[in-house]
Amino acid sequence: MRNFKMIVSYDGTRYYGWEHQPGNDMTIQGKLESVLAEMSGKPVTVIGAGRTDAGVHARAMTANVLLDTDLSEEEIQQYLNRYLPDDISVNDVKQCADRFHARYKAIGKTYRYSLWYAEGGEKPVFERKYAYILKEKPDVERMREAAEHLQGEHDYKSFCGNSHMKKSTVRVVDTIRIEESGNWIRIYFHGSGFLQNMVRILTGTLLEVGYGRLSPEDCGAILEAKDRKKAGPTAPAQGLCLMKVDY
Repeated sequence: MRNFKMIVSYDGTRYYGWEHQPGNDMTIQGKLESVLAEMSGKPVTVIGAGRTDAGVHARAMTANVLLDTDLSEEEIQQYLNRYLPDDISVNDVKQCADRFHARYKAIGKTYRYSLWYAEGGEKPVFERKYAYILKEKPDVERMREAAEHLQGEHDYKSFCGNSHMKKSTVRVVDTIRIEESGNWIRIYFHGSGFLQNMVRILTGTLLEVGYGRLSPEDCGAILEAKDRKKAGPTAPAQGLCLMKVDY
């Protein structure tokens, strides 16, 4: 048995997220495991660095898998890309240390949330599956002020979509960077790890500030409240993309 590290890109539009679900073959993990099982002739388990939600995309999800095969790295990659659907691509396959674990060894992740607005109401026809379409432009400077309050090491319970979370909800978010280009607003989040729906709830809260329904200073109080009801709405899945995993 050899351990292989993979870098995977996928368009999450038609999938029910990363994690394998019994009786549902429309997950990213499920598709990878199905093809690798055919290749190796036995069931396999693919371990991902995270569990992206239904509809969320990834440019560089890291995963690992133990395989009993004589195929080379290049041959495994070619086999995967030959039989995987067109909306999933394995961009790199490398043999790695036996102890490498894509999830437990990860020390950081970068997510990007894409927003698009147009004063005239025109639509981003070719990018519509990968952005949250806004009816009007938010105040980006107010959003940047709010982001300052949300960075750091905090208890992000107010920004967790799992109300039954029993483990610690303390996380480190060292960067929230907001960039503008034409009609695009892109928010980059980098941290040690993220809770369920956390980036989407942070984005929804930043938009509430951008539209004047919350003040930048309110974000500190929302953190302190540790109450999901105090934060903004969960932004739609299609705007979110996992960009990179750090090791």
